[in-house]
Amino acid sequence: MIRKTSKGYQVKSEKGKNLSKDNLTKEQAKKRLKQVEYFKHKGK
Repeated sequence: MIRKTSKGYQVKSEKGKNLSKDNLTKEQAKKRLKQVEYFKHKGK
């Protein structure tokens, strides 16, 4: 999920773990979320 922080946007997991830097633009955060989802479902 994408969360707004004081510095910009950040991608976090449902449990609250950071999956990106915290100073991203909204477009960069969307791109990073797509990357995370791709590797999560990719498998071996």
